Amino acid sequence: MGVVNVTPDSFSDGGRWFDTTVAVKHGLALVAEGADLVDVGGESTRPGATRVDEAEELRRVIPVVRVLASEGVVVSVDTMRASVAEQALAAGAALVNDVSGGLADPAMIPVVAAAGAPFVVMHWRGFLQGGNVKGRYEDVVAEVVDELHARVQAVLEGGIAPDRIVVDPGLGFSKEADHDLTLLAHLDRLHVLGHPLLVAASRKRFLGRVLAGPQEAPPPARERDAATAAVSALAAHAGAWAVRVHEVHATADAVRVARAVEGAR
Repeated sequence: MGVVNVTPDSFSDGGRWFDTTVAVKHGLALVAEGADLVDVGGESTRPGATRVDEAEELRRVIPVVRVLASEGVVVSVDTMRASVAEQALAAGAALVNDVSGGLADPAMIPVVAAAGAPFVVMHWRGFLQGGNVKGRYEDVVAEVVDELHARVQAVLEGGIAPDRIVVDPGLGFSKEADHDLTLLAHLDRLHVLGHPLLVAASRKRFLGRVLAGPQEAPPPARERDAATAAVSALAAHAGAWAVRVHEVHATADAVRVARAVEGAR
């Protein structure tokens, strides 16, 4: 899953793809590099980001979704708003990726259920304005699995079919670096949920912490792509359905190598 952030303030590439034409060109380039689907978002979810209004999010996202879909790209829309999801699906999007798992907008689940679209349910404990919220865990893996299970049940009760659900542990959302690393070390335990697993680690803060070591400042987000590719290979080995990344080529190669090694067993 290649990322197209149509935003001026994304933590990793804010402003680079803000223009519609440039965003579409970038999405097509990601497909050429090996992306199977392209995730288009118009609202940054980095810690401290302020929400854009509905009209602005629609203005950013829908034209990009429409053009990419018309070019035959499998498009995912990254949004917490039911109205944006509904219009993106009408414009040709094939999947809804909601980092709140339907909690931010009560209308989201009915909209996705009515469309029959796949839906990504991410582990979420609230908006990140003001910093990392509710990031305390006794057993992060068990708690994430339990909370995801409860959310999946709510989504099922809302009418989304079981074979339309993807789960995401929400790396970096209400989690510190050690929480993220522990979740990555135990991705196999998320398979108990019985749904495909999306891993979205690309360029995130915990990778910067790992690369920096204890005494140094983390490298900028764009210098974390090799580390992202390493996580992608590990996620593939752990049976992930997809990885969400900003730089596709290195991850596509890493996943191929992981698969080749598995095939040689």
